[in-house]
Amino acid sequence: MQKTRPEGGQDSPAYPIASVDNALRLLLLFREQPRLRLTDACKYLGVAHSTAHRLLAMLAYHGFVQQEAGSRAYIAGPALIEVGLAVVGTLSVRDQARPLMEELAAELEETVHLGVLDGNQVRYVDAIESERALRVSARTGSLMPAHCTSLGKALLALQTDNQVAALYPATSEPFAAPTRKSITTSAELAAELKRVRTRGYAINSGESEEGVGSVAVTFHDFAGRPAALAVAAPTSRLGNSRISALGKMLMERARRLDESPTSGVQSPGG
Repeated sequence: MQKTRPEGGQDSPAYPIASVDNALRLLLLFREQPRLRLTDACKYLGVAHSTAHRLLAMLAYHGFVQQEAGSRAYIAGPALIEVGLAVVGTLSVRDQARPLMEELAAELEETVHLGVLDGNQVRYVDAIESERALRVSARTGSLMPAHCTSLGKALLALQTDNQVAALYPATSEPFAAPTRKSITTSAELAAELKRVRTRGYAINSGESEEGVGSVAVTFHDFAGRPAALAVAAPTSRLGNSRISALGKMLMERARRLDESPTSGVQSPGG
């Protein structure tokens, strides 16, 4: 289990509070794994069983975690999810992309996702779920490893090789692999991102979840920040010809978002 570091490059505080630090580190672990056992928490923090239990009990009291009835493992609680969704709700990129998402969902009858990069994870900030009986579920508010999703790979392809290497150091290999098709090495990721840059769109073929595929392209929000749109469907409906057609369609439609007038941002010479 890898140590989760804060993002943003901040120095550690001059007067750290160990209990607060440990509680926050446990919450950050949910970016990497959906469930956390008490023994995992003890090992990760390097603390006694009783200390880890008290930390998790306090997080559970405030609704940030909760225990599954069967396994007794801890999962994200309603308070943690609500905080994440509240942050998601402030992102203007949702308002910008929503009309196109609705257009794509109605035309293609497939699930459409909107995401942004969060370190080496992709955060799903909005979705329109298909109404078909066999469909991909909406993932709004969740985090997934960027290298396993079309949204994430499309956004990583905008980075330089050095930037990608900083997000995926060789010491982190093998990368998290939700399925047997997931990318697990820097060499595989570099080759895949090269293909994404060449064709202009990213593909996920059962790499984040068995039987689920998607095609994604990037655009920039009102503030010039990169975001990505993906059409997700069961892999049984994503043959090579349809993937190619979706990629070309998404590239064409996404240009409208890049060309839309920005809010509060002057164009050169304006």
